[in-house]
Amino acid sequence: MPSAASAAPAAKQTVAPVQPAPQPPLDATAAPTVAAWKLLRLIKLPNPGAASLDRRGALYVADADNNLRQYGPEGLPLNTYAPTQPGHVAQVEAWNVTSTLIFNDDRQQLVLLDRFLALISEVRLGDVLDGTVRVATLAPDNNIWLLDESTLTLREYDPNTLRPVQSTPLDLLIGRSRPDFRFIRQYQNNIYLVDRSTGVYVFDNLGNYKKKLPFPGLSTVGFRGDELYFLEAGAIHFFHLYNQTERRVALPAGLDPGAVRQVLVGETYAYIFTTTGIAVYQM
Repeated sequence: MPSAASAAPAAKQTVAPVQPAPQPPLDATAAPTVAAWKLLRLIKLPNPGAASLDRRGALYVADADNNLRQYGPEGLPLNTYAPTQPGHVAQVEAWNVTSTLIFNDDRQQLVLLDRFLALISEVRLGDVLDGTVRVATLAPDNNIWLLDESTLTLREYDPNTLRPVQSTPLDLLIGRSRPDFRFIRQYQNNIYLVDRSTGVYVFDNLGNYKKKLPFPGLSTVGFRGDELYFLEAGAIHFFHLYNQTERRVALPAGLDPGAVRQVLVGETYAYIFTTTGIAVYQM
């Protein structure tokens, strides 16, 4: 392992108190837009779990046995990664194509795979910090962002040296609320940390707090172009990251909204997750 001098020390940052974020200008009573959905195929995969899309549109999804399956954009199977010691797949991040991250929350372990789902490395988080990690994701520079739940600290690590790069304490942000962190993702130089209790915390790529989006009740979010999206009330809500407008797109006709567990939206295709599998649609 390289010496400690080869990695940057953890940053000491002052976090400003939370400022109220403006409510999005969406009229909640407005009817969602009806999209021209075209069903291509159904991937039969009972109880699909955590999932991600890469930049080329390939789909990565954990199955009920916590294997990671890779599909082409149209839903055709490509590769499968079956770990020797499976753990619960809490999050998958595949956006930067060259490597894919699996976070096993029960084993407190990170697994890095190449584009063909061959193993690159494994990181035991107990070797990195003393606390418990709730969510973790892969940054575009291949560093790791994670939420240390024991100390309520957002941390960035270099997986090659296992040394900290950035640290941001969240106690002043959270105050007396009881957070329920479910998801984290870096996108377009910002880090988005989803708290199911209160909304989505937004930080810059150095871990400095910027604002909070008032979207409580979420377990995950996705990104497409300049928009953040999530599933709510039988529609896909798209929130523009810069002009803060919002639009809603209705789910395909005839689909029971109560049966939908997750939605991923790419440039051309969308993937709707139910307990029986994944429906692949062309939009």
